[in-house]
Amino acid sequence: MYSATSAPLPPPPLCSQGHLSNLILPTAEGGSICLLCLSNLLSNPNSPTVHVSYALSQLFQALSQPLFLRNFLTFHSHFLISPLVSVLSNFDDEPIAKQTIDLIVNICEASNNHSEYNHDVYKEFVAAVSDRLSSGSLAWSRRQLYMLHCLGVLLDSQENSHYACIKDTDSLVLNLVTGLQLASEEIQGEIMFVLYKISLLQYTYMDGHCVDVLFPRCPKLLHLSLEALVKTQSDDVRLNCVAFLTVLARRGFFQSACANYLGCRDALEADNIMQTTESTMDGSPLEVLFAEAVKGPLLSSDSQVQIATLDLILVYLSCDGGSGKVQVLVEENLADYIFEILRLSGCKDSVINSSILILDVLSTAEQAFRQRLAIGFTTLVSVLRYVADIPFHPVQCQSLKLISNCVSNCPGIISTSQFEEISTILAGMFKKHVDGEIGMLQETFTLSCSTFVVLMKCSFSLGNSSLSASIRDALKSATSNCLTMHPEHILHSLYLLKEAYAYADEDNLTISTNKGLKYFILEICKLQILPWFVTTINEIEEEDIVLGVIETFHSILLQDSDTEARNFTDILISSSWFSVLFGCLGLFSTEKMKWRVYLMFSSIVDLLLGSDYGQPIRDAAPHLPSDPTDLLFLLGQKTSHNVELVCCQSAVLLILYISSLYNDRIADDRLVLASLEQYILLNSSEFFSGSTASVTLELLVNLYGLYRGFAKMSYQIPYSPEAERILFQLLAENDWDSLSTRIHLTSLKWLFQQEKLCKSLSKQMLKLCINNSIGNYIVPYGKTSQSVDLQVIAELISFGDNFGAMILVCLLGELVEDANQEHDIISVVNAITKIIEIAPVASDQLCMYGIGGVLQNINYGSNFRFPEVFSSTTPLVFSILRSVHSESISNDEAWVGITIKSMDYMISMVAADGWTEEGLIILLILSLVLYHSTNQAMTQASKIILLSAPLVSIINNSVSEACSKGPALLDHDEGTKTGEILISVLSLLFFSLRSAQAILPGMVDFRNLLDEGCEIQPLSYVSIRGHDLCKLMHFGSPPVKLIASFCLLQIFTGISDHRSRNQVHLKFRTGYLSSMRAVLEGLIFYSDIRVSANCSQCLSTLMTWKEVEIESIASVKNSWCRLIIEELVMSLATPSVTSNSSMIQHKPAVNIAISLLKLDQIPPWMTTVFDDSSIVSVIQNISPNNVSTELVLLFRELLNSGYLKPEHIADLNRVFQACRRHLYTNEIQDTGAEGHKEKTCENLDDLGKARAFLISLMTQSFPYIDHRRSPSWKKQLLEEIELFSKRLMEDEAG
Repeated sequence: MYSATSAPLPPPPLCSQGHLSNLILPTAEGGSICLLCLSNLLSNPNSPTVHVSYALSQLFQALSQPLFLRNFLTFHSHFLISPLVSVLSNFDDEPIAKQTIDLIVNICEASNNHSEYNHDVYKEFVAAVSDRLSSGSLAWSRRQLYMLHCLGVLLDSQENSHYACIKDTDSLVLNLVTGLQLASEEIQGEIMFVLYKISLLQYTYMDGHCVDVLFPRCPKLLHLSLEALVKTQSDDVRLNCVAFLTVLARRGFFQSACANYLGCRDALEADNIMQTTESTMDGSPLEVLFAEAVKGPLLSSDSQVQIATLDLILVYLSCDGGSGKVQVLVEENLADYIFEILRLSGCKDSVINSSILILDVLSTAEQAFRQRLAIGFTTLVSVLRYVADIPFHPVQCQSLKLISNCVSNCPGIISTSQFEEISTILAGMFKKHVDGEIGMLQETFTLSCSTFVVLMKCSFSLGNSSLSASIRDALKSATSNCLTMHPEHILHSLYLLKEAYAYADEDNLTISTNKGLKYFILEICKLQILPWFVTTINEIEEEDIVLGVIETFHSILLQDSDTEARNFTDILISSSWFSVLFGCLGLFSTEKMKWRVYLMFSSIVDLLLGSDYGQPIRDAAPHLPSDPTDLLFLLGQKTSHNVELVCCQSAVLLILYISSLYNDRIADDRLVLASLEQYILLNSSEFFSGSTASVTLELLVNLYGLYRGFAKMSYQIPYSPEAERILFQLLAENDWDSLSTRIHLTSLKWLFQQEKLCKSLSKQMLKLCINNSIGNYIVPYGKTSQSVDLQVIAELISFGDNFGAMILVCLLGELVEDANQEHDIISVVNAITKIIEIAPVASDQLCMYGIGGVLQNINYGSNFRFPEVFSSTTPLVFSILRSVHSESISNDEAWVGITIKSMDYMISMVAADGWTEEGLIILLILSLVLYHSTNQAMTQASKIILLSAPLVSIINNSVSEACSKGPALLDHDEGTKTGEILISVLSLLFFSLRSAQAILPGMVDFRNLLDEGCEIQPLSYVSIRGHDLCKLMHFGSPPVKLIASFCLLQIFTGISDHRSRNQVHLKFRTGYLSSMRAVLEGLIFYSDIRVSANCSQCLSTLMTWKEVEIESIASVKNSWCRLIIEELVMSLATPSVTSNSSMIQHKPAVNIAISLLKLDQIPPWMTTVFDDSSIVSVIQNISPNNVSTELVLLFRELLNSGYLKPEHIADLNRVFQACRRHLYTNEIQDTGAEGHKEKTCENLDDLGKARAFLISLMTQSFPYIDHRRSPSWKKQLLEEIELFSKRLMEDEAG
């Protein structure tokens, strides 16, 4: 057949068997192959297998040669088809079968690849092999296996266009189905593959009229396939079987088999394949068999088998067949296998996707699946963690759904760590979505929100701070996402927000952090959703979104009635919420929208006014129109005992009332006022008959007062005098109380401007005062500007254009005239005191209406238990005197009586019990009376105080007792009883010195207070000796030093004023003044700038008294005075201590230096101190920011004294010029407060606050202490600089 030669020869004419040369094909090696000999060899079943194998290998090799292949395909492509097929059926030899199949495939591929040759080779091979299989002649031997494998390879390796080559499909399928009954796994695997390929080819290329050859054998074929899958342990067989079943499932075989269950069962029993009765299983045997069949492949180590099986299950479940098969699969524990695959999947998408989709379908069998879901919950959490990080992952929704089902149905199996992990994952999904890291389908967003809600509704979620934090993050991200990028998600975001608030409200008692969660949710509503809704309402096209926002806000109001919810309500209405909701009614005029809007209105009314106040709106909602103008039309109708109309009108009044409180004008002011007047005019008979509810009357009064107030401000809105007359008559005949409701300040002001209502308002004021005295405010609905309390009354009185102050004064006067009204008097007095504390300007109004006379009547009333009533009036008197302007005090006689009674009460109290807090307060009141006398008010009362002998005695005793303590006095500050008494006494002494100088100029001579010769004579008026003040300044505590220095300065100032006016000669003993000077000099460097400034001012004053011996002050021996000046110069020349605050501290020493420079004989040591280098250093160290009036004055005196050189003057001019520029451009800031800070009164009691106030009055009497606190300090500084410049010009002119 084949011979090798050393050189190529022409093909032999004949082979060794004498066959014709046209059947002999030469090879490239020089040999040849006789196709006829080859055919005979292959077709003979008795041929030696060695020869057959060798021949096949030589042919395979020759086909790889282009010339041989071309000749073979051109002339003999069909010649070997039958012999090659015969090899498969003749020889039970696996290697030969493999060679043959490879050769057949090679020939088919070569034929297809060379288009110029015959294309029927593949078809003939398929036909030949299928015919052999269809005939059943091989009786399922090993040779049949090779034939099956060859057909499978042919069908798998070629184009799927030759299904028609199989001539007898029915017989083929019948034999294949029969072969499935064999126990051989190899045969079953090959049959499955062939059936799989045949089914694919048939379903792909047959037309609609062709008959499905597999369908008639549907039940048997399915059962055989499933049984084979159950029994096999081969992954190859499993893969083929699963692929075939998948195709059958897609073709609806399972549905058909289940429908014909009884017939299938009979057929199977006849074939003795499977003996099963319905009584032994749930569902059909096929469903149970399917569940058992897929378990093995699911546990396979081959991932391809697992994935194919998962796809089969998914296709099987997606086919129509009812919920029965789902129930069977769950009961057969298929879910457990799926969870196990997921656990071991290593987060492979191909496994996760199919598994989750299957579990999603299985979850429809809720009861049976619930237990399985609980077992695999841990695996689901890990899957959720994976899919949550992948944008648009195909099973995100299903994973969330499964998690949500498990949490809601099996909360007990979830651990705290899993619970927190799920919430963290969900919050992370929202955040990544907002940040743009991942995308999210709308369904995923919806399920994420609902899963969060399920988590919140679990019982063990209460008290979980981690969940609260995750909710906060999720709400922040979800809301931001909806309002900025995806408005289509807004409804689900609102649902999450609403449920989160309910969760926070329910958990409020369990964990304090949820109060923060509630606050956070309200902040989202206030700062994000509400502004977005108000600004975009006209652009929203979906009614559901509008309803969603309204319902969310409404649910917050319904769930909570605490301060935060009321604050949220205030913010809603302040954002024109009523107008916005009426706008919603205009955009969506549906019954659902109208009902929701009016329910919202009613809840707002309930929250602001009290429970059930909004019931009229709920009752009238079906009858109320959507347009506010139509609401006003209802209000202008006559009720005629129409219950529905009465209810509607009450609802309209409530809506107008609440909206008007927040200046939300839902209709034109003219229309509202006209409707109110029409309502009054048409229904006046109803009002007077008493059939109108008191609440309606109060609403009407408040609304009418408001819109009359608006009309008064605009001067363009007419009103009906008749309606006003009817209303006033109605109010006079009925009990009404607008002060017990929330009322607009404009309405309240208008009511208090009506003189005809003063009597009624007086009764309401009394009620307000009584409730205030027992700590029970009238309006418990929240602190807003419309709640009528003492704060509102104080503001009202401070306006001054109403009868508020008069009503209070008349009310108190009426109570005083009536007997046995002590408690009411005390309540009103305490209320007035509080009002003055809130609005000090109210004291002017009260004094103008005669509060002094009423207080006098209280003090002299014989019907009262004096101590209690008097004690309540003492704080009021002090508050009035500390707040009132002196020019507002008109009735001096009344204040004389008050002063006498108070002073007598205090003196008797001190005599009996010593000093008490009340007695000290009265002492401070007397100080304030004296203070006002300096402004020519209360002069007669002040004279009585000054000349009261008992008072003088008490004051002298108190001073003597304090002075006798000596150094121990330092320990008696304001925290001790002695300190309190001494500070109060010294305050009275200071103001008595000022008052005596103002109102008793001819009777007092302050020189006597410094004259030793008069020490043996008692003082005839309230005053103090100079030497006692020096003792107190030297030994006293800081407050005592301060007030005593003020008193001494006042004495020195009074003596200087008397000396300048009367040209009197002063004569004091030198030693006496020297001791006083020593005390003053010692306090120049005291820490309190006010004390040191007072002492420096006293020393400066001493130096101006030329007739007094003062050589000791300026002498060389006075080292202390020189030390003061040297310390001053050194400080001014040091750069680090020339800030504004340090300049203030230097003022006392600067004053001393100026006074020394003004002396006729300047101490010689001044030249040494102010030498050239020192002056240069000081000038270099000052800047425009720290120049003070005293510093400019010092340089002017140095200039006058000849201490400044031309270069000094030039440098100063530059500094002063820069200072002018800064002053004119306001670049110098007010930093003078650094020098001394007043003691805050926050932690002081009433007596401490009163003393602090009097000290502030003393400081104001001498503004030189800190000139930068004076509003004219810039002007004073500029004037002083100008004087310096003029002095220079005078020198230059001279």
